[in-house]
Amino acid sequence: MNGMEAGIAAEVGRQDWPAIAASLDAEGWAVLPGLLAPARCADIAGQYDGGDFRSTVVMARHGFGRGEYKYFAYPLPAPIAGLRAALYARLAPLANRWHAAMGIAERYPAAHAGFLARCHAAGQTRPTPLLLRYGAGDYNCLHQDLYGPLAFPLQVAILLSEPGRDFTGGEFVLTEQRPRMQSRPAVVPLRQGDGVVFAVHHRPVQGTRGAYRVILRHGVSRLRSGQRHTLGIIFHDAA
Repeated sequence: MNGMEAGIAAEVGRQDWPAIAASLDAEGWAVLPGLLAPARCADIAGQYDGGDFRSTVVMARHGFGRGEYKYFAYPLPAPIAGLRAALYARLAPLANRWHAAMGIAERYPAAHAGFLARCHAAGQTRPTPLLLRYGAGDYNCLHQDLYGPLAFPLQVAILLSEPGRDFTGGEFVLTEQRPRMQSRPAVVPLRQGDGVVFAVHHRPVQGTRGAYRVILRHGVSRLRSGQRHTLGIIFHDAA
């Protein structure tokens, strides 16, 4: 592990992971406060116009909303690769516990490299970490980031811009679809450098007859002004 990777691992390790796990179990999401310093946020956001990316998606062309995002190419920038590995290591035990509760046989290795090897062997070889950029009037429709049969059940989004200073509106939104009940929405409060970890597809909820699955989707409400950058950390690669 080089110095940058060690520093990022330390930043990740300073989070209150027992509290994060409790929030994920209760709500399907949890905030990672102050995950990235403002200078690192600015550095990552600044790569949008000059970084090494494999593709660009204009959301309006596909009915995804309005705005743009770009998928990083391999090799990932060192901070992105370090975050992906360090966050995965903290989340893999929870992912395995969730799968056990939902009766899903798949289990995840302790290190992200082991899971990536599994993805690549299955033909999912394209990297999925991405940078998103929204301007005034832009938004992201509710969706799930599933790119093939293999999927890690949690992902992380990190807000790189400061609400109220860089943009207004643009809240991170989640909905939870519960069996035989109306969907439940949540607006996640984030500041610059905060991350939110959340369920990619479904999560277990304990009921009177055991655990059942609820479906989650996420999106971003319409920006009223300014510009908003977000880093998305998805742990499975795409087919």
